[in-house]
Amino acid sequence: MPQRILTANREDAGARLDLFLTRTGLWPSRSFVQKIIADGGATIDRKVLKASYRLEEGDRITVSWEEPKPLAAEPEAIPLDILYEDADLIVVNKPRGMVVHPAAGNYRGTLVNALLDHCRDLSGIGGVIRPGIVHRLDKDTSGILVAAKNDYAHLHLAAQLKARTMKRVYQALVHGNPPESGRVEAPIGRDPVARKKMAVVANGKPAATNYRVVEYFPKFALLEARLESGRTHQIRVHLSHLGYPVVGDPLYGRKREIVPISGQALHAGTLGFIHPRSSEYLEFSKPVPDEMQNAIAWCRRYG
Repeated sequence: MPQRILTANREDAGARLDLFLTRTGLWPSRSFVQKIIADGGATIDRKVLKASYRLEEGDRITVSWEEPKPLAAEPEAIPLDILYEDADLIVVNKPRGMVVHPAAGNYRGTLVNALLDHCRDLSGIGGVIRPGIVHRLDKDTSGILVAAKNDYAHLHLAAQLKARTMKRVYQALVHGNPPESGRVEAPIGRDPVARKKMAVVANGKPAATNYRVVEYFPKFALLEARLESGRTHQIRVHLSHLGYPVVGDPLYGRKREIVPISGQALHAGTLGFIHPRSSEYLEFSKPVPDEMQNAIAWCRRYG
């Protein structure tokens, strides 16, 4: 059973226990923290605390919790748009609306389920839930992904990702007219208030995004964005932070969306990397899907 000991400082004095633990970002949500507390997992000198307990400076809180048991992903016969495949890896074009790997509420119909049925031999580094998965795309972001079939390929591709040598280019339709090109360098971390969201925060992880405008419309623009890092929701967070949110983005976009699209207009259109075994540079591109193309056409006509 995992265990952490946290010490409350002067700034924490008077805060509720559940809010204090949630703000640490060590657990996925406030509801997860509240379950830990309800199960008697938060103590001071073996005294079980309630969620409403008010902290005092110097409190040493011992937190113990049960890790959720991972579920093994099951193969499913789901069609794949395969761009390349060999004994080491597979490159696919993920449709918008497909989750990459199983998680709460999405144990079936994911890209991993489809890959397990097609490949049968994915790298085990990602565990039973994320076999072969080197990098991810959000559910409603379409585009190109590479998955590894063995651990050698997985480690090699992951090293390229970490070294920022893997080429990843996205197309994004945004509100407003940003400058012709720019670079956003702003740290990203969990939003301190809305825990399901990410945000630009002072104590976040370093993140950088480069962009250039491909086409302007009166009230919108089509951008090409290149990632230097790979933080959760990075492009969406950075563009929203600049004041040019992605069209159709349910988390970081406009509350009332006038463009006809059912999800964010973001597409991972190009992926390039060095093949782990042959050392050959491979690059793959895929045009934006029909719904996003229709949204772009709408902006040309009405935007």
